[in-house]
Amino acid sequence: MRTTTAYGTRGSMTLVAGPIERRELRPRDVAVDVSHCGVCHSDLHAVHAHASSRADDLLVPGHEFVGTVTQIGALVAEFRVGDAVAVGNIVDSCGSCDMCRAGQENFCREFPTTTYGGRDRVDGTTTLGGFAREYVVDENFVYRRPTNLDPAAVAPLMCAGVTVWEPLRSHGVGPGSVVGVAGLGGLGHLAVKLARALGASVTVFTTSQQKADDARALGATDVIISTDRHAMAAARGRFDLIIDTISAPHAVEPYLDTIGLDGTLSVVGYLGEISVTALALLIGRKSLSSAGSGGRISTQELLDFCGEHDISADVEVLPSGQINTALERLARNDVRYRFVVDLSDLKNA
Repeated sequence: MRTTTAYGTRGSMTLVAGPIERRELRPRDVAVDVSHCGVCHSDLHAVHAHASSRADDLLVPGHEFVGTVTQIGALVAEFRVGDAVAVGNIVDSCGSCDMCRAGQENFCREFPTTTYGGRDRVDGTTTLGGFAREYVVDENFVYRRPTNLDPAAVAPLMCAGVTVWEPLRSHGVGPGSVVGVAGLGGLGHLAVKLARALGASVTVFTTSQQKADDARALGATDVIISTDRHAMAAARGRFDLIIDTISAPHAVEPYLDTIGLDGTLSVVGYLGEISVTALALLIGRKSLSSAGSGGRISTQELLDFCGEHDISADVEVLPSGQINTALERLARNDVRYRFVVDLSDLKNA
């Protein structure tokens, strides 16, 4: 085994730096020196759940990170030491089910191995995440990072970015498409940037008039205050696709009403129970869909597209020593639009 330093917790809301063990490299493994890791709401939820369960096992969060290859296994073909890379929230899958064969490892029938809290498919150990100086991962789940972009701002593309990229691509968004984005947070602001770069006109739905200027600065051509019944009624049947990035429970039927014939509402922010009447879908032959993360093909496609179009996340970077501050502020939604921790200070923790 090899030792590195990471921020983890054993049943507490506070992450503490300490040594952890990584596996020795298997033939197709890559060792990544982690430079930056995004802080996602799912990290916050995982810490809360871990603390509530009073679990004694170690949790190391972090599932959207970038870094540099420092070592490769004997059979690694795609990477060399020194390569700039990125890793997302999936580090393995069965590779043989219909979803994996279709390049949708994120929907693996046997459930993908997640970057932390997952079960290693070889030795059965629990995966420990990217709030660490080093991560060891199969080369199939390592991606080439565009070097023309700020590494810190690339990290959130590996979760928030690919989560909104998949519905944009699967629904054929391009020039002439009319896209709505509900919510303007970590996912929403990237949905606006990506939809605009694909050629769509973009409208942001928000409850806050104060976010109107931000939405337009990101590329939105229009803003609708979703609590304004008259504005929502005026938008009836207007959109081909709405990407709903709102993370809290909310009514989706008002957004379905603004979808046009054969249009789709893709809910990616809230993955709990949703109530919809069949009539809300019937009128206009509308679809309700969801998506989560991305497969290997679409993840690399996203990174290449972002490098070509100079797209990255709007981030606030904190030294990793302030990881607990980032989690506390994230719980208050006090971020614009994504926290990223710089792990270069961790070697001295």
